[in-house]
Amino acid sequence: MVDCALTPEQDDMRRLARDFAVNEIRPVAAHYDQVEEVPWPVLERANEIGLLSFGLPEAYGGGGVPGGLVGTTNFVVMEELAWGCAGIATTIGSSIYAAGPILAFGTPEQHARFIPRFCDPETVRLGALCITEPHGGSDVAAMRTTFRREGDEYVLDGTKCFITNGGIADLHIVFAVGRPGAGWKDMAAFIVEHGNPGLQMGKVEQKLGVRASHTAEVVLSGCRVPLENRLGGEPGDERDRGVTGGSGGPNDANPLMLLQYSRMTFAAAAVGLARAAFEYGLDYAKQRESFGRRIADHQAIASLLADMAMSVEAARLLVWRAGWMVDTGAPLARAEGSMAKCFAADTAVAVTRDAVQILGGHGYMRDHPVEKWYRDAKVYEIWEGTNEIQRAVIARALLD
Repeated sequence: MVDCALTPEQDDMRRLARDFAVNEIRPVAAHYDQVEEVPWPVLERANEIGLLSFGLPEAYGGGGVPGGLVGTTNFVVMEELAWGCAGIATTIGSSIYAAGPILAFGTPEQHARFIPRFCDPETVRLGALCITEPHGGSDVAAMRTTFRREGDEYVLDGTKCFITNGGIADLHIVFAVGRPGAGWKDMAAFIVEHGNPGLQMGKVEQKLGVRASHTAEVVLSGCRVPLENRLGGEPGDERDRGVTGGSGGPNDANPLMLLQYSRMTFAAAAVGLARAAFEYGLDYAKQRESFGRRIADHQAIASLLADMAMSVEAARLLVWRAGWMVDTGAPLARAEGSMAKCFAADTAVAVTRDAVQILGGHGYMRDHPVEKWYRDAKVYEIWEGTNEIQRAVIARALLD
């Protein structure tokens, strides 16, 4: 038997997130989209009720929900938050950018030192994952940001771009190579704390959508970090979790592995965004009249609504299947994370576009939220690996 029902605990989290989206996010979504600022008051309220840390281990002060940062519970919550606003949801969920890699590859000492920071109900702390570079984009192996050891420190130099929370995060996880062009076998990751003088915020991006999420360059110039901030520990250390420094071992902390899991969270957000647009388009079509009847009664609009509904449901099922695989420890042998992200992103773009079409001229104006949702949706086909990359990853998994 296949059971698609949520557990009572998951349904409680869904209701919590839904109420927060209705009461705290929706009323201010248009404002933060317009001013392009981080919604700090919303983040503070979300932090007070545990929405910033529910996926982190209970041992460090988090909510300790089953599946953690990338399980079904997380996806249910993210769908509801993104239904409220994709940009605000991105910022609320951004602790995963630093906490996720630390939990996946860090030493027990690094877990105990850094994870509790994201679980403090009194202070909002954000994370940043610094992988993408100006010249490389999805070609992560072509990374040029370098690290070198000098005594009891590492020195990082380079520039990262399109970094969520870049420059404002409490912790930046920075991937670098021992020498430019060395690729995977000489790649390592470092925990750079806020206030480090060698890390500066560069250009702050002005974006088409998700404007309530801060995006900026991160410039590393002689950025010195202590040895204990090398993610996973020193090579050869018995506590080493696999981040390489030339060893190229079989358990290396590959950023693409991180993305295979984080993509699922973005897929869940894309479902929430698509659902918001579908629901709005449906309500509008049932109220708007043309040629003497509701536009929902015209076959062209009715068929459009049917396709929108099917796409949203199918995308959610792909996301939930990926969540079930994470929860049960099943391997993502067919790149199921990429499948969920790719399909959900395409769905978000198509459904928000169709919602604008249903509203016609009204949908093109800012009087209705569908134009914002249409702008927000596009980035889901780009970040965490473009959908072209996702299809390549899926094909490679199938052929291998």
